[in-house]
Amino acid sequence: MGLEWKIKPFEALSVHELYDLLKLRSEIFVVEQNCVYLDLDGKDKVALHLFGEFEGKIVAHARLFKAGISFDNASIGRVVVDENYRDRKWGHDLMREAIAAVAHHFGENNITIGAQLYLKKFYESHGFVQTSEMYLEDDIPHIEMKKEQGS
Repeated sequence: MGLEWKIKPFEALSVHELYDLLKLRSEIFVVEQNCVYLDLDGKDKVALHLFGEFEGKIVAHARLFKAGISFDNASIGRVVVDENYRDRKWGHDLMREAIAAVAHHFGENNITIGAQLYLKKFYESHGFVQTSEMYLEDDIPHIEMKKEQGS
């Protein structure tokens, strides 16, 4: 049994969905990665929220942005899968859904991401290539990566 995918703008999220999305991101980006940072950056309000539910629980999430919000190109961010479900490789399903949703909702095939460096090979497997030197974001090594049309 796989995930049930949903995609909603901020205003369409239920209070429970929003809470669960923010809780999942906090569990991974703050607690698991031991990183104190402000997750609520104001961009949730302009993002499309892609999330996967399994047995009624949100276990995967990504924010999708049209061009000009985070980067010159469309972008995908806050890519997260509940650590209890990573053995199912749903991160790959999440990225395939996110890339397809960016094309469908924004008409964009060129996508830029700010990726954690340790996930470089994961994103390369989805057609992204490194386009920047390593930089620190919240004391975590990151790189900019791009996926061009047709890649």
